[in-house]
Amino acid sequence: MDYRAVEGAREFVARLDHGSDWRAQIESFAADEDIEAAFFVGLGAVQDAEFYFYDQDEQEYYPERFDEPLEVASCVGNISNLDGEPFAHTHAVCSREDGTSLAGHLNSGTVFAGELYVREFDTSLHREHDETTDLDLWPL
Repeated sequence: MDYRAVEGAREFVARLDHGSDWRAQIESFAADEDIEAAFFVGLGAVQDAEFYFYDQDEQEYYPERFDEPLEVASCVGNISNLDGEPFAHTHAVCSREDGTSLAGHLNSGTVFAGELYVREFDTSLHREHDETTDLDLWPL
């Protein structure tokens, strides 16, 4: 395991804009506040969602789209830089009306309502390509 110590810096609470994209708003916020590394948690609801599933054998993302209202029961992620831009690595558990759940890498979702807590770190993190996984990961 690779690791490094970080200190918490600024903390934010935010309300996401109705009708906007969940992940894109986090990335826009990070750019506006010049955040280069952070952790976030959130909850709320989306009108639709696209989750990505990463096939480890094929090393390829496959999208699954859900055009239905979903409760965002839990959303966790981190912010770092990818190709010089803020990237919000976002995972979520969303529930349907009948209580069944969908979960995974949240690529996008149209916000019905959303609230976030964001804690910035006192460092910057820049994702780099990892040959083993074919993913862009933190080089710690």
